[in-house]
Amino acid sequence: MPGTSEAVTQGVRVRVQAKFIPERSNAAANQFFFAYHVTIANEGDTAVRLLTRHWIITDARDQVEEVEGVGVVGETPVIEPGDSFAYTSFCPLRTVFGTMRGTYGLVRPSGDTFHATIAPFTLAGPNAVQ
Repeated sequence: MPGTSEAVTQGVRVRVQAKFIPERSNAAANQFFFAYHVTIANEGDTAVRLLTRHWIITDARDQVEEVEGVGVVGETPVIEPGDSFAYTSFCPLRTVFGTMRGTYGLVRPSGDTFHATIAPFTLAGPNAVQ
């Protein structure tokens, strides 16, 4: 389904669902606003802490913006085995169509770090040509 993605990395499942927010968008001003809801599920047998995020956002003109930072929505959650963490965030674009992908930097209690894949998903407003 457009606007969705799912990937599993070392027992961590990342699901994303994106949607266009028409009330926050202004096509005449080339401002298109999208929300995306992320669920990070720990299907492994040890806890993980989310430390960082790295997003690669590409609009329909192939303009790329990278966003990196600590945690998500101001948190660095610990996700125990069998649990999940979910949040919603937003992305403005200058085009009615684009894509997002990226990684989350995670650490286990042992100190082992890894990057969980955020599979590519589309951001598409009404009448977007993909």
